Amino acid sequence: MKFFYFMLLSCFLFAGNTVFAQAPGKISGKVSLVNGQPYASASVSLLEINKTTLTDEQGNYFFSNIVPGSYTVRIQVLGSPQKDLKVTVVAGETATADYRLEKENVQALQEVTVAGATNKFTQKESVYIARLPLKNLENPQVYNSVPKALFQEQMAVDLGSIAKNVPGAGIPMIANQGRVTFRSRGFDTEPNARNGVAGAAFSFIDPANLERIEAIKGPSTTLFGNSISSSYGGLYNRVTKKPYNGFGGEVGYTTGSWNFNRLTVDVNTPINADRTALFRLNGATTWEHSFQEQGFTNSVSVAPSFSYQITDRLSLLLDVEFGQATGTSVVRYNPYTAVPAGVAEITRSIADSGFPYNKTFLSNDLPYKTQMMNIFGQINYKISEEWTSQTVISRARSSISGNITALNSRSETTIRPQIINGYTQFIATDIQQNFVGDFKIAGHRNRMVVGVDYYNNFNDFDRVTVNWPTDVDFINTPASYRISQFKVDSLTSRGTLRKEYNGDNTYSAYVSDVFSITDRLNAMLSLRVNRFQNKGVYNIITGQLSGGIATATAANSPYGQTNLSPKLGLVYEVYKDHLSLFGNYMNGFFNKSGLKSDGSRVDAEYADQMEFGAKADLFDHRLVGTISYYDIKVKNIVRPDPVDPVNFFIQDGGQLSRGLEVELTANPFDGLNIVAGYAYNDSKVTAAADPRNNGLRPGVTGPPNTYNFWVSYRIPMGKFKGLGAGVGGNIGDQSYYINTYPTLTGGLSRFIIPSYKIFDASVFYDHAKFRIGFKVDNLTSEKAWSVRLTPQAPARFTGNFILKF
Repeated sequence: MKFFYFMLLSCFLFAGNTVFAQAPGKISGKVSLVNGQPYASASVSLLEINKTTLTDEQGNYFFSNIVPGSYTVRIQVLGSPQKDLKVTVVAGETATADYRLEKENVQALQEVTVAGATNKFTQKESVYIARLPLKNLENPQVYNSVPKALFQEQMAVDLGSIAKNVPGAGIPMIANQGRVTFRSRGFDTEPNARNGVAGAAFSFIDPANLERIEAIKGPSTTLFGNSISSSYGGLYNRVTKKPYNGFGGEVGYTTGSWNFNRLTVDVNTPINADRTALFRLNGATTWEHSFQEQGFTNSVSVAPSFSYQITDRLSLLLDVEFGQATGTSVVRYNPYTAVPAGVAEITRSIADSGFPYNKTFLSNDLPYKTQMMNIFGQINYKISEEWTSQTVISRARSSISGNITALNSRSETTIRPQIINGYTQFIATDIQQNFVGDFKIAGHRNRMVVGVDYYNNFNDFDRVTVNWPTDVDFINTPASYRISQFKVDSLTSRGTLRKEYNGDNTYSAYVSDVFSITDRLNAMLSLRVNRFQNKGVYNIITGQLSGGIATATAANSPYGQTNLSPKLGLVYEVYKDHLSLFGNYMNGFFNKSGLKSDGSRVDAEYADQMEFGAKADLFDHRLVGTISYYDIKVKNIVRPDPVDPVNFFIQDGGQLSRGLEVELTANPFDGLNIVAGYAYNDSKVTAAADPRNNGLRPGVTGPPNTYNFWVSYRIPMGKFKGLGAGVGGNIGDQSYYINTYPTLTGGLSRFIIPSYKIFDASVFYDHAKFRIGFKVDNLTSEKAWSVRLTPQAPARFTGNFILKF
């Protein structure tokens, strides 16, 4: 019996020793950039047990319940060599394995929000501008970045308010569908890019899902193609918020003048135990009455995003952007510009025209409804330490139904409303494959992207244009005057019906290499080959297909255009990592369709830019800026044939746009932040059919001189830490709606948009758990108009409360 008890006790003791010997341990560590800043979302794997996780916003990672023994921690970062760290886990203890990147990584830099003394409004590094791991000081192209921290402090609730921080953007032009257009170097420029690929939205775009706006300057077809390069002046790229490893978010409410009400939400969370699958949801809903006697906007947006680190080398990002808005068209006034016979010149101004500032001449039962859905998927695979594969699929759909309106002048004091009623749809599909390399040849660093791109565009129209049968005296309009939906419906049978669809395909291949001649001197050489095929216009009413490949004649078949677009750049860092000089040659083109009077088809338009300047990043990022001079020449401009403008085109126009741009962000001392910009643009016609137009500044090119600034101070420490105030402004010269000789025999017609000075101010308290703000836009109620002569709102008061968690 004693032997039995002895054996039983021995078994318990042996089991206890075994359990104690196998008590699990832990592994933790931190991944940081070369400058010591934490790197979020780095892939960290434990090879022996095939477990993977991601670093959090502080760069930390953690593995628990690890059996004691020797392990290999592998750290994978796109664009950097993998790093294996050996660790030994002891029972009941935590093993530590930290790692700091050995060189700078732009992919990582763009995700880091640098705190402390660094200017929080400086977020210049981007993987989208050059499609390469290239810092701002190494990039020969000029671009402006407006980060979330800046437009949140400014309480910006729309894209137009955000773009006020971009030099030369001017007063935003709001189209009838709610979409916004800016100026860039004298050209209309739309926010058609989203995360570097096609993301056009012919509708209202809510900024709730934006991480930043990148204004890429100059003709950028070489890397972006003409499908998303919205003008020869550049393009706007919308960078969306991405999921991160951690739980958090915020809920906000904003209210203000004209019954403005806005709710926003931003929630982020890991969704698996390893924290390799992350989910983020952004959303907003806004309702606002116009400052005018009629008009409103009601919108909702939802933007879920999901990322998954499938393996240590393979990652997936998927996000969706959905938006829907109902509202009334803003005022679009097309003024009277005719020149009486025998008059050499006539100059008019919207300020002196008598056109009412607060009246729309329409009614709230003539709304439009837009819907926008953007789907974006990206797969990244680290092929080797030198090469990464990036596959992108983007699908953008916008639809417009209801009423789109304009007010067309009939004389100096009369207008005739025009209403487009029906349905329009735009669908764009972009499939892109990139291979990004970072390697050395004979000791010289090369950063190269090789890519192919397929873009399909489809447009569908089913609408009727109604021109009001009577003229309206806009100065002496009766108070009871009102155009209703009932009246419009009764006239649609006599309107002009447009019932058709059209489409085109674009196939592209491109290569871009940044060759480091020395560690301070970099040369960029890029080339794109582009094949455009027009599929024609199908008229549903007649059953006829016109234009396009299917109807091309033998003389010009198939109907397509092949284009080459080069880009060259040179950067020399005078003071390594702090001051660089740069120069570039960039090319842009736009594919055009149509026939000349001899039966031949028009060719693509082209623009060439030469630019040089300097970039600086000084005093530990406290002073960051760019100054540049550019010269853009546009040739082969397509315009209606004056002999038969309905059926034919001619292609002989030219335009010159040259100027100077300055951008500056500064943090002279802790708490004080300054953002300032200046843009000078000299645009002129150079090859007009009527030589009298040569040398004239074209209409809708914006003011020659524009200024923007924002100065804010936030108490950095102490009892009142987070309390602050800001003041900003936008100033622009007089510009033209039209400035031309409209006929070969008539005089010069000028219609002036007055200069403007618009100032904003805010006070706020930013706490770790909440934020309260109050702002006044357009403090002095300055009267100002966009290039479409849309009146801008007078002083608007807004206040918000944001709860953080």
